[in-house]
Amino acid sequence: MTMRWSNIQALALAGVLLFAAGSVLAIHHPAGWLIALRVAGIVLLAVWARRSLTRWIFVAMLAGVELGVDAPHVAVASKVFSDVFLRLIRMIVAPLILGTLVTGIAGHGSLRQVGRIGVKALVYFEVVTTLALLIGVAAINLTHAGAGMHNAAAPITAGGNVAMSNAANAAPGGWQHFLLNVFPENIAKSIADDQILQVAVFAVLLGVALTMLSEERRRPLLALAESVTAAMFAITNIVMYVAPLGVGAALAFTVGQRGLAVLLPLGKLLGTLYGALAAFLLLVLLPAALLFRVPVLRFIQAVAEPATIGFATSTSEAALPRAMEDMEQFGVPRRIVSFVIPAGYSFNLAGSAVYLALASIFVAQAADLRLGWGAQLAMVFTLMLTSKGVAGVPRATLVVLLATASTFHLPTEPIFLILGIDAFADMGRTAVNVIGNCLAAAVVASSEGELAIAPVPPPEQAARPV
Repeated sequence: MTMRWSNIQALALAGVLLFAAGSVLAIHHPAGWLIALRVAGIVLLAVWARRSLTRWIFVAMLAGVELGVDAPHVAVASKVFSDVFLRLIRMIVAPLILGTLVTGIAGHGSLRQVGRIGVKALVYFEVVTTLALLIGVAAINLTHAGAGMHNAAAPITAGGNVAMSNAANAAPGGWQHFLLNVFPENIAKSIADDQILQVAVFAVLLGVALTMLSEERRRPLLALAESVTAAMFAITNIVMYVAPLGVGAALAFTVGQRGLAVLLPLGKLLGTLYGALAAFLLLVLLPAALLFRVPVLRFIQAVAEPATIGFATSTSEAALPRAMEDMEQFGVPRRIVSFVIPAGYSFNLAGSAVYLALASIFVAQAADLRLGWGAQLAMVFTLMLTSKGVAGVPRATLVVLLATASTFHLPTEPIFLILGIDAFADMGRTAVNVIGNCLAAAVVASSEGELAIAPVPPPEQAARPV
């Protein structure tokens, strides 16, 4: 029998209250019955989770914490499950980065035809994305959210290529060595060695080369790249079904070894993210709208619905049809909307850029690594390449974080802890992705002198169902 929605929500509330009560009371009066209380809360939440992967990740996070507190020896032994999940994710990183970059660049092979609009859009995308990355780096350096987790990051997985005592190891031999290693000499070797930055450079060159070929010669290889990308995203979706097990095991291992205190920085990270996203909206997107004379209040009305869809679904692609429709009604010509917004899904991931920048530095802080500004700027450059093409897929940023960690030899354990709050982070960054792409269309149209602000729609049109 299908349970009513109100009953499902009541189960969730009861589960949270039971778990919270059992945790708070245990601080002063540890007792066996409090363990049963917390387990009962987790069981109720498991019923609430049903078929939602995001909910199961949340439930697994609580179950991992419970296991780490009450059965630390079992929790430490469960780490193998997080290692299996890590291997599965690493398996698809290089092919996914290769496929998304090639299709993102070569898929817009008509850039020479769209001419001025394409150039303006791409320049705007890269400027805004770079500013987003810098805001993320500045925010995490201001709050030092990961500074309290270095003890949790100390144990490194067996066979992990993550041992590192200072930031210099990220680029041994100075900037010359780093620059040399940006460029691949054998793409197969780069993929085998997990040199993601080299894979990204090869993908950019291949994508640009494909745009220089005729449609007849470009189409077979582009179709292959599109198929590889689609297949990698499909594998990602399959692998994510074991994400609850991986996240739960990682949290159980961390709490079992280091205690509950290591989880406190996660709340600080989430607060840092939303503060950085707010700063990006106020310091970058608002001035851009004012500079290009985009009416802010009308734009907010136009973008409110697609941004809400993106926030609720955590998937930018879910908001794409409504975003394109609303921006056309806002006054952006269809030919600009149809190019700028889809292109922005590969090149204008502002919200994801903020998150990736601060999450990458968070991982370094969690490992007690002091990255200099040179190393952080190198990381920003890497993220500019590896972050393309992930806006439409929930939790695909995990792939980019692991790629960055591999490039700079950072530990992977803090990334699993971040995944525990990723669902909450994904909502905010996806909404900003949608807002940024809609504003990009309006900015390009305004720069072309083709932004014709439409009148405010009547109430019956404004209140369309989602």
